[in-house]
Amino acid sequence: MNECLRIQGVTKFRESFQMPFLALSLLPVKTGASMKTIQMVDLASQTQRIRGEIDAAISSVISNTAFINGPEVANFAESLKSYLGAEYVIPCANGTDALQIALMALELPEGSEVISAGFSYAALAEVCALLKLKLVFVDADPDTFNINALEIEKHIGPNTRVIVPVHLFGQCSDMETIMAIAEKHNLFVVEDNAQSIGADYTFSDGRVQKSGTIGQIGTTSFFPSKNLGCFGDGGALFTNSGKLAEKIKMIANHGQKKKYHHEIIGVNSRLDTLQAAILGVKIKYLDAYIAERRAVADQYDAAFSGLEGVLIPKRLNKSTHVFHQYTLQLPGMDIASVRTALAAAGIPSMVYYPLPLYRQEAYKQNIHLPVTEMLCSSVLSLPMGTDMDAAQIETIIFELTQIIKKQ
Repeated sequence: MNECLRIQGVTKFRESFQMPFLALSLLPVKTGASMKTIQMVDLASQTQRIRGEIDAAISSVISNTAFINGPEVANFAESLKSYLGAEYVIPCANGTDALQIALMALELPEGSEVISAGFSYAALAEVCALLKLKLVFVDADPDTFNINALEIEKHIGPNTRVIVPVHLFGQCSDMETIMAIAEKHNLFVVEDNAQSIGADYTFSDGRVQKSGTIGQIGTTSFFPSKNLGCFGDGGALFTNSGKLAEKIKMIANHGQKKKYHHEIIGVNSRLDTLQAAILGVKIKYLDAYIAERRAVADQYDAAFSGLEGVLIPKRLNKSTHVFHQYTLQLPGMDIASVRTALAAAGIPSMVYYPLPLYRQEAYKQNIHLPVTEMLCSSVLSLPMGTDMDAAQIETIIFELTQIIKKQ
């Protein structure tokens, strides 16, 4: 058995709420022991820890009734700007809007090609279809699940304008390589940072930048289950370009800089003041949340790294990992039967993603990306969050180990 893992930042965070720190261990599960219901993400427990601050923030918005573009929106944007080290942060209504606004701000001609991964969620594909852009799919890296940067250049053509790396599951794509390719071919880079907010990327010269601040534009989502999530929908864009920031602000606000004067075509995409107030509280604890997620991931790693037929997530030297998801690879196993057995033991699981984007009916292309297709049939994401206790983690490890041994 490994010794209990003790994370200083997590201990301090829990003590600030006068809650005992639960030592993280790999002890045997006690049969019949009382245990909280296991969830993929326990938002209720996380919220309860800061309920007083959340209630006060919501109450303040209700009292001043500035429900649209209230002061909390600007305050949160400043907090996020400071956290990321970005020059400009523009909140918006959701992460998909953020991607659409980013591509609109680049003024891409119809038919322009956008390079991204085939192993991802559909938001970018949806946006490209709506803007009449062509999404060019690149295979995934088998270790990190992110776009394989070494495969990008062979997909660049005369109409290529943008590369969109999606930082999947909490770890940055190979941004140094991607930025070098973009510079060589005069391309824009838009980072989809919805799953990796808080991750640090280190360049070979020692520079460190936050995920989402490396390309010309970064985007993120504040969907409730994200590492920094609100109580509904929300999103934001970041950039270090004043010119792009001004255009992004206009697009998100009906194309107007001055009220009732519409200079360009825009959309209506605002972060509600209530959501901004909630995010203004939660961003103070983002690093502590990340530390707790990493502590859970450390236990999973220790338990599954020596288990035959199981591949644990690879952590890169260049990028820290914030573990939005903890995703195993179980090559050759029947994932559906593994999930059924886990569910029978009271353990939820998810497959992100069961079908390549280019095999989805709405975005179908006649291509073959072998790593993407292998991942779609072999990945399994386990419960991951900030408030998982020892009994829950031990149960997940024990049950999955037994299931895998029977495969």
